[in-house]
Amino acid sequence: MSKNVAVRTRLILCCTILLALTAAPFTQTPARYDVLIRHGRVLDGSGNPWLATDIGIRGGRIADMGRLGNAAATRVIDAGGLTITPGFIDVHSHASTGLAGSLKEARQLIAQGITTVAINPDGGGTPDLRAQRAGIEQRGAGVNVALYVPHGSIRREVLGMADRQATPAELDRMVTLARNGMEAGGIGLSSGLYYAPGSYAKTEEVIALAKVVGEMGGVYESHIRDEADYSVGVVAAVQEVIRIAEEGHLPGIVAHMKALGPASWGLSMALVERIKQARERGVEVYADQYPYEASGTGIVGALIPRWAEVGGRDELHKRIQGAEHDRLAADIRRNFERRGGPEKLVISRYAVNPTFEGRTLAQVSKTLGKPPEETAMELLLKGDASLVSFNMTDSDIDLIMRQPFTMTCTDGDLIPFGQGKPHPRGNGAFARKIRVYVNERSVIDLPFAIRSMTSLPASVFGLKDRGVLRPGAWADILVFDPAKVRDAATYLEPHQMSEGMEYVLVNGVIEKDAGAFTGRLGGRVVTPERR
Repeated sequence: MSKNVAVRTRLILCCTILLALTAAPFTQTPARYDVLIRHGRVLDGSGNPWLATDIGIRGGRIADMGRLGNAAATRVIDAGGLTITPGFIDVHSHASTGLAGSLKEARQLIAQGITTVAINPDGGGTPDLRAQRAGIEQRGAGVNVALYVPHGSIRREVLGMADRQATPAELDRMVTLARNGMEAGGIGLSSGLYYAPGSYAKTEEVIALAKVVGEMGGVYESHIRDEADYSVGVVAAVQEVIRIAEEGHLPGIVAHMKALGPASWGLSMALVERIKQARERGVEVYADQYPYEASGTGIVGALIPRWAEVGGRDELHKRIQGAEHDRLAADIRRNFERRGGPEKLVISRYAVNPTFEGRTLAQVSKTLGKPPEETAMELLLKGDASLVSFNMTDSDIDLIMRQPFTMTCTDGDLIPFGQGKPHPRGNGAFARKIRVYVNERSVIDLPFAIRSMTSLPASVFGLKDRGVLRPGAWADILVFDPAKVRDAATYLEPHQMSEGMEYVLVNGVIEKDAGAFTGRLGGRVVTPERR
């Protein structure tokens, strides 16, 4: 081979390699995803304004975000003209019973965009988180589920309904049960210091459990000891949460924060200031809230003094029928005053006589020809009753909602359609926040609202890769038109599902597709990234 031929051969080879390298990007196989969402306006959960971008999902997680023009997917969703957000996180949910039964698809939650719930709030629910977790994993669920370790249930298991302080041995057992719950995947400790038996515990008892939970990376969430002026007062009750968070060395959450009843209206400013002061000195304190002017609880929680619950239901019935009847009646009358009177209390569920549902205690009392306090005791002797209590003001609700430390919750149950007249929050809280407080009244803007429902709770709970839209995050995703989101549930018709969610994905599984439920179960038990 001549020298010139060799040179030409080398030149041709180099040119061939160069052309191949240059052409490589243009011949590269397009990315392929399980789901590709195109053309939407993305609110990533951080509170930032929207950004137009595509989202590629693979293996239940977000694989890529950006202009994914050449990409292909098993399923393509055109989100043109729609908003894309992370799935909503309900930080205070009573959905455990429904999830354990026929409502495991959680359609009432999916309809309003909820993809994760935190159950066992208020110190209630099972203390055996290991068994609870196994049951959820075996049955499947339409939403992700995070588990609180319930202080009240632990106390009941160790002390029953006794109104006394735990002995050192009993406290050690309670601490062990709390530790077991955290080891089973708990996100933190919940308490209901307003409800018996939690109300019988002193702050120091709760701190002892909170310290263990804090060491294991959990949070402390509390239905505070008083939301009105029943005992210590709402301001002191919020201060108690701050103390437990500070001495327990863990984040504290004031559950469904409110100023309940005429005597407490306007105190939201004092509550907000207490939390701000705590945060300024480094104590991590938050609140959550449902966007309604009415609260909901059982007739015992609303009207019966805690001294009358000592020993449990049988002892309460004896007191109603015995020598302490008049004392109990007087306390019930005072509790009516705290909540604005019997005309402000609507019976939401009463299986003994469903005709009472939807009527006020004042109306039922007139029908029975008895004073309201006697009616309340008669209802209790025959069975449990739930109440919706109209006792909050817009100004307090608005102020609490505007705080950057306030998250969103339903405080609602999963209830079969048509059963009673429960509080509409279970079907509508998240949709109502968007419709009323963003769209109609402009109390907050949409990015702020979405943050309160997504990245803020995910960060508080340590749920890594939840509550945000970014590559690597779990694909809990909503696609909707904010202007069409509507809470259809009302106090008179509380079973109507929310409207407006076009697509809902849970861990990449499409559970609502073009407005229709698919029946698929994408949820799983979620556990925190330990701090």
